[in-house]
Amino acid sequence: MGDSRKRKRGRKSKTSLPETLDASPPAAAAAAASFEQTDVVFSVGNTDLVEPLPAHRRRGRGRPRKSPNPNPNNHCDASNPSKALPPPVLSPRRESSAAVGVWDLAGSGRVVPSMDAVVKVFCVHTEPNFSLPWQRKRQYSSSSSGFIIGGRRVLTNAHSVEHYTQVKLKKRGSDTKYLAIVLAIGTECDIALLTVDDDEFWEGVSPVEFGELPALQDAVTVVGYPIGGDTISVTSGVVSRIEILSYVHGSTELLGLQIDAAINSGNSGGPAFNDKGNCVGIAFQSLKHEDAENIGYVIPTPVIMHFIQDYEKNGAYTGGFSDNLAGHSSPFISDTLTMVGIQSDYAVSKILTNFVLQKMENPDLRMAVGMKPDQKGVRVRRVDPTAPESKVLRPSDVILSFDRVDIANDGTVPFRHGERIGFSYLISQKYTGDNAEIKVLRDSVTHKFNIKLGTHRRLIPAHSKGRPPSYYIVAGFVFTTVSVPYLRSEYGKDYEYEAPVKLLDKLLHSMPQSKDEELVVVSQVLVADINIGYEEIVNTQVLAFNGNPVKNLKSLATMVESCKDEFMKFDLEYDQIVVLRTKTAKATTLDILTTHCIPSAMSDDLKT
Repeated sequence: MGDSRKRKRGRKSKTSLPETLDASPPAAAAAAASFEQTDVVFSVGNTDLVEPLPAHRRRGRGRPRKSPNPNPNNHCDASNPSKALPPPVLSPRRESSAAVGVWDLAGSGRVVPSMDAVVKVFCVHTEPNFSLPWQRKRQYSSSSSGFIIGGRRVLTNAHSVEHYTQVKLKKRGSDTKYLAIVLAIGTECDIALLTVDDDEFWEGVSPVEFGELPALQDAVTVVGYPIGGDTISVTSGVVSRIEILSYVHGSTELLGLQIDAAINSGNSGGPAFNDKGNCVGIAFQSLKHEDAENIGYVIPTPVIMHFIQDYEKNGAYTGGFSDNLAGHSSPFISDTLTMVGIQSDYAVSKILTNFVLQKMENPDLRMAVGMKPDQKGVRVRRVDPTAPESKVLRPSDVILSFDRVDIANDGTVPFRHGERIGFSYLISQKYTGDNAEIKVLRDSVTHKFNIKLGTHRRLIPAHSKGRPPSYYIVAGFVFTTVSVPYLRSEYGKDYEYEAPVKLLDKLLHSMPQSKDEELVVVSQVLVADINIGYEEIVNTQVLAFNGNPVKNLKSLATMVESCKDEFMKFDLEYDQIVVLRTKTAKATTLDILTTHCIPSAMSDDLKT
């Protein structure tokens, strides 16, 4: 696969990565100079979200820190004038151009979109503190791009407004920032929908019109506010690849466009236009690698329209299409993707989260399962027992077709002329609750089933959906649930190398056995006399309490609070046990909370 790095805990990539700033930690936010607004690139592997970065942060006493030197591998408009679109020359007769929101380029036959629909997005973020779940991190500001669509709405990236406290929009050439309302956030597809109540904001602006999915080598123009600039930046290129790719922020795999136009920090949420002036996508991430230049990624119109239609149909984002896709897109997958520029075999085998698949390219394997020479398909390795599909599918079933589209042995289906794509693209066209017809080979007999596609729930969630983390404290033991944001908070952006192997194994391979199952751990031990000898227990899973299995954090809190036994016994991973005298443990909990200024022994969601 072109990736020679070991998949072991503690081994770091030998590839030198560009130096980036992380938008999450407060220290990184404080690094932005108070007189300049810059952008941060939030990185997982080498695929980077062109994410807004902290700005207007005072560093207190002392001189402001200088801005870091620009990465020589990043090509912006000034250093790459050949990619910049020439300024538009208005034709003597604009005629209908104003109505459709485009300008004619005199003598060229091309049009460029009206820039008035592109807005700058200002957001104040207040992120949860997963390591100290009873409090939040220090707020920071960021800027990104967005654009106006029909229905008095604005589209941008989900990561541009993640954990928002306040969102404001500013139109091109305006000195006024308008308060925005967040209507929906699609974390998996990295799209957010905003609106503004003030009628003045919508005056004199024509909404962007959407175009069809472009073809290879079609020209694209990316418009936005990169590198914290106050004026619009325009770069141009062509579509170089269309495939299912990893969405870094969403930890999913959806249809995406690869383009060679420069996409930099702050471009996130900005539109990508075709040569007819129609929007064909949203800029959202780029490839940062020493051997690659000007490789950016765009969310295409099929994904955008699915998000908008989901919102219009349900009044909220339900996560329809992406929850049925490869949600276990691990950091290893995205890292391999960016290293070699293709999907890894592992990523292909994880086409669905509700059931794990295996390719059937080996002829002996096909013969062993009873496939005929003219039959093709993919084998079901495991089925999520909590998913609706578990009522129909069984391990070792071979899925031959999905909605009457035949599936190849490598898990692909016909896409367009001369192109194939992962069959998860077919599922991405569905909504939660939709039905699909599948043809299955079981014990050499062909069956047809109608299955209902449901929302998948992971054992270790990839996102918190904006909710604060849950926690429970007794005798200084801090219990919480494991999620990807929690692992990132505890072990940094390289958590895939630093986190305990057993937690990573559960992240990549485990499926919940019930709809309410959670992975509960002892996050840390707040030192007190009662817990002497237990101080070094960190991020260790809780398996049982007084002999009863721990299914989720709420069940653990309920069992501890109602415990009348003389001792409390916690069975932990690695055959560890914790034993505490019940009466003493509960009595000392209040003093420990007071010492550490913790307002409550449990989060609000556990009190109901």
